[in-house]
Amino acid sequence: MAELNSLSELSAVTNAVEVNKNIAPVHVQKLDSQGRSYATGKRKDAVARVWIKPGTGKITVNNKEFEQYFARPVLRMILRQPIVIAKRDTQYDVVATVAGGGLSGQAGAIRHGISKALTYYEPALRTILKKGGFLTRDSRVVERKKYGKAKARRSFQFSKR
Repeated sequence: MAELNSLSELSAVTNAVEVNKNIAPVHVQKLDSQGRSYATGKRKDAVARVWIKPGTGKITVNNKEFEQYFARPVLRMILRQPIVIAKRDTQYDVVATVAGGGLSGQAGAIRHGISKALTYYEPALRTILKKGGFLTRDSRVVERKKYGKAKARRSFQFSKR
């Protein structure tokens, strides 16, 4: 560190530091040794581990085709949203393992994981996915049951007499 002899030198140094703070962070591509990007996605109690690699658009969930794993069309749509919005339908193969929760939570977790993995593979997609809200973890979880209540908020039936 250089020695400062006057206040003007100090202000020049602090101004230079402030200029560097205003520069936006640069997102770098993150790939493993096999050329894949990895991310984890979460939703409710479900946790998904997602790998993305260049391919033909095949999506595999727990070693099954995603059409077989998610029978409901709504869940399939949720799963494919980040890929469709990024216009990368046929460019990447997705391999996901998901555990915990129900099918809806698992679909949301995989969607979150795919979004994060896409940004790791192609950092330029971050703005599109961020604007769509795919990179934000949905923090809504089931409310706990309270004592003296039938459920989280439902009271027992009231009897006047």
